[in-house]
Amino acid sequence: MHEMVIYGVSFDLVGKQPIVLLRTAEGNKFLPIWIGHPEAAAILMKLQSQAPPRPMTHDLVTDMLDQLGAQVVRITVTELRENTFYAQITVQQDGSEIEIDSRPSDAIALAIRADAPIFAADRVIEESAIEFEGEEVTEEQLEEEVTKFKNFLDEVTPDQFAVGEEEEG
Repeated sequence: MHEMVIYGVSFDLVGKQPIVLLRTAEGNKFLPIWIGHPEAAAILMKLQSQAPPRPMTHDLVTDMLDQLGAQVVRITVTELRENTFYAQITVQQDGSEIEIDSRPSDAIALAIRADAPIFAADRVIEESAIEFEGEEVTEEQLEEEVTKFKNFLDEVTPDQFAVGEEEEG
């Protein structure tokens, strides 16, 4: 399991789709996750310390959990299946933990509000992270790598993974 930090929210230049970019807390591995516009707005709003005039959905959920004496203790990006990332929100109440299935974008939006750590499973990092050499990464390098990764996801087939496994064995 790798602890992650939010590196930023950007837009895919080709499809104009928002991307949240997570970076390993220790290292130069980046995990791009394509998300919806409302979730991007919810994440950016909190990252920029802006408060909406009325609670947004993620604020509402956080407030409800607080009123119930529960708290988000961590979120985990658990897997990538058929080009879709999956996540779990771990909520603690009365000393016990509950795992809740979630989209990564919603889980991240809640984690920001709850000041909860973000993790990614080892396998997700191994299969999907982009690693950069050196300390400094320019925005142009980042965009180029994210575009390459998106093209890979668009073009890869399950059969290609099966062939790779046979070659390794």
